Formats: sequence, structure tokens, C-alpha cells
Amino acid sequence: MATTQPYKGYEGTADMDMERQVCRGKILFIDDVVTYEADSPRGLQQEFEAAVDDYIETCALVGKEPQKPMKGQFNVRIAPALHRAVSLHACREGISLNEAVGRALDAYVNAGTTEVRHSVRVIFEQSQEAPRTLTSTSSVQTAPVWQSLEVSHVH
Repeated sequence: MATTQPYKGYEGTADMDMERQVCRGKILFIDDVVTYEADSPRGLQQEFEAAVDDYIETCALVGKEPQKPMKGQFNVRIAPALHRAVSLHACREGISLNEAVGRALDAYVNAGTTEVRHSVRVIFEQSQEAPRTLTSTSSVQTAPVWQSLEVSHVH
């Protein structure tokens, strides 16, 4: 598992070169190659920050816009059958393909969370009263919270 460190919206790696006995790294997710190294982990953090600052300053000096990592867009190649299945499922759910992929990636990244949320809608009629809709939102750690909504008529 690679170790990374953040600074000013950039991410940098933190690796050990055992042969040379140095810590080294590079700025991730940009096309330009920016590397740094130091004798210690603390020094590596300082060198990473200096490398980011230098990258931004150098771009300004040469009249180039510094690349922004993670613009929120990327290409994904999947099997055509999966593409079709996801697109149809998203259509049935009334959401865009982007939203479906975003939800799937969120679930992938946050799979280690213990909180699971469920919503339940119950419609029932009480004699001599208007029908009500009860909606519950709860998680594994909390008890359900019920809200009553008036409904004019149920078909």
C-alpha cells in the first residue's frame, strides 16, 4: 500500500529507497514529473511542500497554468454488457449514468464504514382519519425516526 501526503490540493508519494537510504516521492496525478527526496520522513514532507510550491512558481514564470489533479472527470473502460446493465438500471432509478457511477465509487471507497442507512415508507389507513404516510430514516447505530405526512387520498 502506497503512502501519500496532501498539500495545497496535490498528493505526493512517500517511499523508502533502502539501497540509497533516502526517502523519496513524486507529485501524483499530473502529467509533469516532479520528484523530491530527503533523509527523513519529516524532511520528506518539507521537500514535498517545497516541490509543490516550486512547481506552482515555475509554472507562473513560464506562463503555464499548473495542472490541477483530480478534475472530477476520467474515462472508464468496462464491458459493453456491464455498460448496458448500469445504464438501464440508472434509467429505471431515474438517475444519470454519472450519478450511478458516482454512487458505486462512493460505496467502493466507503465500504469500510459501519453505518448503513435505510428508509422505509409505510402507507396505512386509519378509520375516520385521512390516510398517513410514515417515513422512517435510521442507521445501525440509531433508532428509527418516524415522520408522519398527511396524504389527501390513496388510490
